[in-house]
Amino acid sequence: MHKQTFNRLRHTFDDFAVGDTVVTAGRTVDIGDITTFAGLTGDHYPLHTDEEFCRSTAFGGRIAHGPLTYGFAVGLVALSGFLGDAIIAFLECQRLRALAPVRPGDTVRVRAEVAEATPGRKPHHGTLHIDYTVINQKDEDVMRFRMLLLARRENQEKQGE
Repeated sequence: MHKQTFNRLRHTFDDFAVGDTVVTAGRTVDIGDITTFAGLTGDHYPLHTDEEFCRSTAFGGRIAHGPLTYGFAVGLVALSGFLGDAIIAFLECQRLRALAPVRPGDTVRVRAEVAEATPGRKPHHGTLHIDYTVINQKDEDVMRFRMLLLARRENQEKQGE
């Protein structure tokens, strides 16, 4: 594994190598994020929206929705510039695991690492398998998942291949 700083925009699948890693900036989750997410999705489950109810649970207070944490992770990696403009489409999210609660006031960041880069059957695309680990301010892993993203390749005819 090696961490890289990217001074140029990644334009194609071929700009990625297994082991390329980024650690994003942090983002603090606040109660407004949780309330807004509940309103947007209709998920008003008491663990996210009812402080009194939550005090009687093992969490002892409100926690963020798992999909909200996932959304922050995707956004943080996008904002980091790590993917450049190489991505054509989201294909799949695999093995998503919520490992610990995210609470209002927690600051999360993401460590994203290219785990696999598979050329497509056609020369114009490849699939990137990127492992995301969401980490809180205490350096605890709170979520993990693998993203499969379709990336554009260089025109192979142009390269003489």
